[in-house]
Amino acid sequence: MHVNILTLFPEYFRSPLACGLMAKAMDNRVISLRLVNPRDFATDRHRSVDDKPYGGGPGMVMAVEPMLKALKSVDNPGRVLLLSPRGRPFDQPFAEELAREEDLTLICGRYEGVDARFEDLSRAEPVSVGDFVLGGGESGALCILEAVSRLLPQFMGSSESATEESFSDGLLEYPHYTRPEVYQGLCVPEVLLSGDHAAIHRWRREQALVETLKQRPDLLDRASLSRDDLIRLRTFKRKRLGPHLYVALLHSPVRNKKGQVTTVSLTNLDIHDIARVCCSYGLGGYYLVTPIEDQQRLARRLVDHWDRGAGGRSNPDRAKAVRTVRVTADLEEALEEIERIAGQRPYVLATSARDCGEMTPPAVARKLESVPVLVVFGTGSGLAESVLGSADGLLRPLRCLDEYNHLSVRSAVSITVDRILGDAG
Repeated sequence: MHVNILTLFPEYFRSPLACGLMAKAMDNRVISLRLVNPRDFATDRHRSVDDKPYGGGPGMVMAVEPMLKALKSVDNPGRVLLLSPRGRPFDQPFAEELAREEDLTLICGRYEGVDARFEDLSRAEPVSVGDFVLGGGESGALCILEAVSRLLPQFMGSSESATEESFSDGLLEYPHYTRPEVYQGLCVPEVLLSGDHAAIHRWRREQALVETLKQRPDLLDRASLSRDDLIRLRTFKRKRLGPHLYVALLHSPVRNKKGQVTTVSLTNLDIHDIARVCCSYGLGGYYLVTPIEDQQRLARRLVDHWDRGAGGRSNPDRAKAVRTVRVTADLEEALEEIERIAGQRPYVLATSARDCGEMTPPAVARKLESVPVLVVFGTGSGLAESVLGSADGLLRPLRCLDEYNHLSVRSAVSITVDRILGDAG
């Protein structure tokens, strides 16, 4: 593959390309490289390549003419990429796509960017190496160059090296170990010493899934997952994360349709349906919160009927579900009980169909790695401001960008829990 790089700082590339596998690839002509400096195509005596932006604002903008002339000096530019924070995200599938090209041109922007007309005239594709700001595109170009180069034949010593790395199959890589077997009390996992290659393969796949779920759950949406993979993920979430997630359904203080703070009555369906959701996903508990003593007694009588009474004897599945239900007089009582069970006070997430919260379900799953989480739902027309204001965070509404956002609380709990702990979450 031949790569052209347009850069104002050709010297930036000398050291990185003179060591390691990249240097060997250059020596063996797996990769050939030409560095082109747009300053060589400037027309004034100062070799200017930038100017002030039209419309005002800070910084300078790279001028279109030197950049376009520099690009036209390349005989076979092939696919042309412009390093830009607003470009297509660069990832492993993109690297595999580029590795099939014979020629590639990378354009390194600087200052506040490149005159937009250059993109129109060159048909360069904007590409971004991450959601952060750099001084220029040179370091991003190095990332692309190495990621693409290592996919070329003869670049790496082992053909398996490139296929068993992070992102090669959409997942992060499993952890590696080498000698000694024990270091400062930490042991190499026994399965890796067993010689059982099938068991080692299963362990590595499981670890890759677990690491991806913990660190980059967003990758799971694009990964190629088998049925066994999905079962492993579900089991991991249920056993490890599920018990640390709790749900509370507040009947007071909540708002009525007029926005007034009030108390509403229990609903039989809310008790049963939400309990079944909590049991299905292995949650730590489901709290029915009401300050009215008659309502508390009613709730306990219903739960007792389906747990130890005639209802439970006729429907064991329902009995198992309602065992997740606890009845408390207020939210603080629920928090104190969770703290006794979990050993630490939970992170409280309030819900609202009106306020666009910042916390998303994947962020909740990551939070569960370190602290128990209680998600609080409201009856009536939603939680009172006093509850929303005292919570640690606010969960983003399920349909936060739509005009109609009036799901029943049973549906809202089901969807929310699945987004946090479900197979695809």
